[in-house]
Amino acid sequence: MAAIVVEHNCEGMDRVSELDRLIRDAVERKAAPFICAAVGDSTRTLWQGSAGSAGHGRDAGPETIFRLFSATKAIGSVAALIAIDRGLFTMDTPVGDIVSRFDELQVLTSVAPDGPVFRPPRRRATLRHLLTHTQGQGYDIFYPLMIEYRERTGAPDDLTGLVESLMYPLMFDPGEGFAYGIGIDWVGMMIATADGRPIEEFVQEEILDPLGMTSTVFEALEVGDQLAELSVKTGDDNFEITERAAPSRPEFYHMGNCLYSTTTDYLRFLRCILNRGELDGTRIVSRETVELAFTDQIVGVELPTPLLTSHAPAVSYDVDLLPGARLTHTAAAFMNFDSVPGRRGPESLSWGGVFHTLFWVDPGNDLAGVFFTQMLPFWDPALTATFEEFERITYQEFLR
Repeated sequence: MAAIVVEHNCEGMDRVSELDRLIRDAVERKAAPFICAAVGDSTRTLWQGSAGSAGHGRDAGPETIFRLFSATKAIGSVAALIAIDRGLFTMDTPVGDIVSRFDELQVLTSVAPDGPVFRPPRRRATLRHLLTHTQGQGYDIFYPLMIEYRERTGAPDDLTGLVESLMYPLMFDPGEGFAYGIGIDWVGMMIATADGRPIEEFVQEEILDPLGMTSTVFEALEVGDQLAELSVKTGDDNFEITERAAPSRPEFYHMGNCLYSTTTDYLRFLRCILNRGELDGTRIVSRETVELAFTDQIVGVELPTPLLTSHAPAVSYDVDLLPGARLTHTAAAFMNFDSVPGRRGPESLSWGGVFHTLFWVDPGNDLAGVFFTQMLPFWDPALTATFEEFERITYQEFLR
């Protein structure tokens, strides 16, 4: 096996920390092909490190580019908060008032031998529903009814980048259930329609440029061999290189999966959220509006346990985000109501992308962390255990 290279950068800390040792050991025992991670508070980066090879003859490091996939959703959600600040819409604006095609969607009741059976929804979906995945549309890998629907109809999935891929039917009436899926893609379309700029221009001008996220892009072609290789972890703890990505130059950039970024840039984004919408003196969203990211937005809807049940084991294991914790969803991410012993405090945000671009934001303890690799299947037990230990060590190191 190739030597494990650990790079680290700690403000005020010139020794190799327990965090460095953790990620080095995790790569050595093949919990992941490589790891890049970072920790910060609202004022600075506290620690940054990496271990292993990201491919293309490059050691993993601060410049390594990742396919964010669903870690894009938090950025899309903050774009919505900015649009709320601008008066473009509110949390309770019906989606169809901005994008009329949404009102064409029907509730799918079954897939009969002669085709899908629909009924009209009993209420209209709002921006709040989209941001919290309660509008009724779910990714097929987690919902058998959607697998049946796509197999019967040949409907395009969201990785085609087509607007038509947003026209999945609803599985329940808006506000009456939870289904993790394409809500933030619709949010991006709402923003673009109401603002007049393409969503990629809105995000660039309102988030990426102001926050100095210079390595975050919509197109992999812009980053060359800085893009990390993607691996599938096999049963014998080896890694096979594969390729999956959001489409280049799509019909419409889906804010649920489209961005590429580094741990350095993504931590800057999280630090802005931690600091209630401001980073290094630059404010992108008002303190009042950013509170929507730290408050329960799905009152009356109970999240399932496990959170996600996979029907595509090659892509994802079942996902139990914080076993035993009470969870909800805010306008930006999942949030735990209670503290997690040895780890994050109450009202912390967290989520990630399917290739293991994981993060958390803990406002009570003024800490945020990113823990990135590029590996399938999602929620790999060995890697998620390492992520949990990474978080525990972070709190031991920085909350003494």
